[in-house]
Amino acid sequence: MTRTPRTGPGRGWLLRLVIAFAFAQGAVSMARPAVSYRALALGADETAVGVIAGVYALLPLFVAVPLGRRTDHGRCAPLLPLGVLLISGGCALSGIVSSLPAMAAWSGVMGLGHLCFVIGAQSIVARQSAPDEQDRNFGHFTIGASLGQLIGPVAAGALISGQGGTLGRTSALALLVSAAVAAVALTSLWRIEHRRAKGAGGKPGHKVPVRAILGARGVPAGIFISMAVLSATDILTAYLPVVGEHRSIAPATVGLLLSLRAAATIACRLVMSPLLGLLGRRALLTSSCLLAGLLCAGVALPVSVPVLAVMLAVLGFCLGVGQPLSMTTVVRAAPDRARSTALALRLTGNRLGQVAAPAAAGLIAGAVGVAAPFVLLGVGLLGAAGLGLRGEGRPGPEPADEGRTESSSAGGSRTDQSPVGEAVSDRSSRRSAPGGCPRDRHADRSPRSGG
Repeated sequence: MTRTPRTGPGRGWLLRLVIAFAFAQGAVSMARPAVSYRALALGADETAVGVIAGVYALLPLFVAVPLGRRTDHGRCAPLLPLGVLLISGGCALSGIVSSLPAMAAWSGVMGLGHLCFVIGAQSIVARQSAPDEQDRNFGHFTIGASLGQLIGPVAAGALISGQGGTLGRTSALALLVSAAVAAVALTSLWRIEHRRAKGAGGKPGHKVPVRAILGARGVPAGIFISMAVLSATDILTAYLPVVGEHRSIAPATVGLLLSLRAAATIACRLVMSPLLGLLGRRALLTSSCLLAGLLCAGVALPVSVPVLAVMLAVLGFCLGVGQPLSMTTVVRAAPDRARSTALALRLTGNRLGQVAAPAAAGLIAGAVGVAAPFVLLGVGLLGAAGLGLRGEGRPGPEPADEGRTESSSAGGSRTDQSPVGEAVSDRSSRRSAPGGCPRDRHADRSPRSGG
């Protein structure tokens, strides 16, 4: 039986998803620096700011895998409005409360909402994209995140002012506005999920063990690369305001710098396909992580604002590579029946980095200085570059792979340059090739047999 295309009638669903993601991410990117400024106004030091930033990712650590399991065998779309409502509520209540523990708690609710939205959205893209469309569709999907990261900090910087002791009031206003921005995402969440894509994960009773998913060639590397890239983006968003306070950089200027970084990330994702064709997946992933690591460490230097702007622009371009390629890598490497769970494990790694990195950054900043966390980020990105360089190798056994068939779509039936997904692609191509291995139990379903 020939493979049925999974892209559905047109790509309007992807455009609507990108628009919704832009508003949801814009609200979060607006709220994160606002939370930091409001915490500073309430008397928090650098360590407390790091702890509050870490709580944003703490609650999602415990629910990511169960949400992924549910999504593997059910619909993805209900997670989207749920996530938007949690983001909006977390933003609004963070702006109303006046104690640091309460701010940390509602910041965690905001993080849970973001996780729900992203798991649902990424799973929809994985299900409804053919293998040769995954790099493009994931790249376009993440443009929504970059748009939100571009607009959110500028809006926060325009609303927040530290002059005349108004930092607490203006940061609270920014959080309330971010709640309204998140609610706008609800207007684009219609006809996102195709009927034929629902429940594409297989029989509800079967669960691929987490150990088997993590043992699939390429999944751990994809998780770590994603974690390193997102940790860099997250700490830049949360800690550049603190750096700005110490270097006397105005909040509006800090917002512009963060948005410049996001604009460069958008530019990278718009040209992702030509870059892959020119350099190949391994060279692109490795070089981008290597340069990003050096630039992250360079943020610790006491450079002027124009030089810092150039560094952040190049850094943003390099950071634009890791997220979409790590999504495709994990989807192609994971067992067919557990792609949403694999994406959830990737997000768990992201959130683990978002818990550990800000907390470590807070401790380091309190002990050494506010610029030191950026050196830590640089080391992590250099490690990601090493994984990108040595990620390709001979495939190992995949116990959970027994149920794959020729019609697997997102698992990589397409041959690819991916350093971490090539092994899966080679195996799939051997299964589906006409006249392939005579022991292949699906040989009688090849195109040559007419089945």
